[in-house]
Amino acid sequence: MTDRTVQPARGPLRGSMPVPGDKSVSHRAVLFAAMAEGVSRLSGVLDAADVRSSVKAVRALGAKVEVAAHDDGLEVTVEGWGGAGPREPGAPIDCGNSGTTARLLMGILAGWPGRTFTLAGDASLSTRPMRRVLDPLALMGAETDGAAVTLPVTIRGAALRGIDYTLPVASAQVKSAVLLAGLRASGETVVREPVPSRDHTERLLPAFGVDVSCSPPPRACAVAGGSIPRAAEVTVPGDPSSAAFLVGAALLVPDSAVAIPGVDLNPTRTGFLRVLERMGAGLLVRPAAMAGAEPVGDVVASFRALEATTVTPDEVPSLIDEVPLLAVVATQAFGTTRFEGVGELRVKESDRLRALVEALESLGAEVRSGDDWLEVTGPARLHGAWLDSHGDHRLAMAYGVAALAADSPLTISGYDAIAVSYPGFCEALDALMVS
Repeated sequence: MTDRTVQPARGPLRGSMPVPGDKSVSHRAVLFAAMAEGVSRLSGVLDAADVRSSVKAVRALGAKVEVAAHDDGLEVTVEGWGGAGPREPGAPIDCGNSGTTARLLMGILAGWPGRTFTLAGDASLSTRPMRRVLDPLALMGAETDGAAVTLPVTIRGAALRGIDYTLPVASAQVKSAVLLAGLRASGETVVREPVPSRDHTERLLPAFGVDVSCSPPPRACAVAGGSIPRAAEVTVPGDPSSAAFLVGAALLVPDSAVAIPGVDLNPTRTGFLRVLERMGAGLLVRPAAMAGAEPVGDVVASFRALEATTVTPDEVPSLIDEVPLLAVVATQAFGTTRFEGVGELRVKESDRLRALVEALESLGAEVRSGDDWLEVTGPARLHGAWLDSHGDHRLAMAYGVAALAADSPLTISGYDAIAVSYPGFCEALDALMVS
């Protein structure tokens, strides 16, 4: 991991800056295309380490993949394995740092009797919990390592049966894994969630010819067994989680005004915008079109004085990846901003909750926390410091935004982790900076 020293903003941020393709949609497009019968064509796919892990994994499983890099992302052509199913690669499938790759593949691979697959990951991914996926898959008849709670995990394909499963905690990855396993199960598979989580799987599967029925909240989604996806053409919209960091930078640097075109405005992903609007942020959201089943539009963020707010547990699934950025923004808001029900941060790429508290205290902010809550009181004068990103891309970028509002430079350890989701983040900030 490398260190990077980030200077305070030398002037306002101005201009228009697109963001890379949505990471969640990119993963699913690649994985669903690999499952499909025929040749799929995907455009705007995020060119970042996590999505490259999905591409590498499906190649190992027998999908034929061609990748061409363009300024607006990857153009990916995938000839899927369809009804023939994935091949046994003969070696562990390396999921890198990508929890989405690992967890969704568990569901995809569980229903192929007579075939054995082992999923592995890097040091960080190998600490993240997998039982939350393995438990419902076991109820469906999947055969996995009985004692496994983290990677590596070995899956022995089995004849699956559909289940009616209620998620203990809202999780798009667990929901997706169970629904994807349900495509190979007998009967119907239903997944119920306590509050809505990201719905990219149920939006994208119909493009691949798979029927998904969803009821209104309290939400349940269902698929029928025996469904083989068909090849599709998919355009991936801009990632709202990446856009959040440009929004946050504009809100912290006086006189800034930044436009971000072509952002995915899926309501299960834009909770951070709703929170910032409550805080009084200068935001303009302009819906423009649809990219497949995803609503797309432009976001304009302008500097304005902010007021504290409370983020409730029901809101957290729609902004869990943006909590580090929101906590940084809260250091400059008047009053105490409270985040409730954020215990999930402890099992991300790092213990983000603990790391955030340590970092914000080092910067001079007033912070308090518990097992699943965080409070930040502002406005605070942020000072230069040495911060450890713990190899976590969301923390690295959040600290990079904090540096813009500090009174002296910040040195961030492991800043190269941004390659996981937004490799061009530094260049984007530099291009927006007015000298």
